[in-house]
Amino acid sequence: MPKIKRVNRERTTLATLVLRGAHVDEIVAHARAANPKECCGLVGGSDGSAQKVYPLGNVSANALVAYEAAPEDLFRAQREMRARGETLLGVYHSHPREADPLPSATDVRLAFYPSAVYFIVGLGGDAPVLRAFRLYEREGRWERVEYGIADG
Repeated sequence: MPKIKRVNRERTTLATLVLRGAHVDEIVAHARAANPKECCGLVGGSDGSAQKVYPLGNVSANALVAYEAAPEDLFRAQREMRARGETLLGVYHSHPREADPLPSATDVRLAFYPSAVYFIVGLGGDAPVLRAFRLYEREGRWERVEYGIADG
């Protein structure tokens, strides 16, 4: 698969999580491959630094506007993270028709990993956009968070 050249990336100096450029490319490629359906996956790593992206199948009955990770993929990814000494740092999914993706009420309601950063890829504009958020399921709210992108 060719390297993705045009991606709007937020670059910050104070990062809650650092992805490698290759991770961003992999997440965006997954979103494009799943389009027009939503994609989903996990980001594993340690100490706020991503080590691996874990694409998951979307088994939602309404995958055009929602995501639900395939249980077998989710369990496999979690086992692999443990075997590699990683923790869950992030959860990602796509909003294929949004240029500036924001969490939906459903995204917030189903945010079951409070320590994770939630990434949303928007494919509705000229170039993909990757945004990061903290989702507070119990409080029914979200906030944008900063993330960094390292070379590689």
